Amino acid sequence: MSKYTIDVERLAEVFKALSNPNRLRILLRLLSYCQPGITYPSTDDEVCPCVGVIGKDLNIVPSTVSHHLKELNRVGLIRMKRQGKNIECSIDLETLDHITKFFTKRNLA
Repeated sequence: MSKYTIDVERLAEVFKALSNPNRLRILLRLLSYCQPGITYPSTDDEVCPCVGVIGKDLNIVPSTVSHHLKELNRVGLIRMKRQGKNIECSIDLETLDHITKFFTKRNLA
């Protein structure tokens, strides 16, 4: 019996969320700006772009970007924390680790 068990329901939700091209683009953008596990203020365009900046770069309107960020947060790929008028985003290391283990595990049975 394997020491590592796969939560297939959770992974299915993550993969379903990432099947949307805009969500995948947003996650890739956040991964390129934000180091996993570190929370950055979303107003600092040099570190982690705010919703408006992400939408402009990806040609997605801010309300749609917000919707996609909420879905990425719901499945656990990112964390969001409101600080006044700003939203701080961070990549969720636990979920990334779960995905990595899924793809690197050789004997899944």
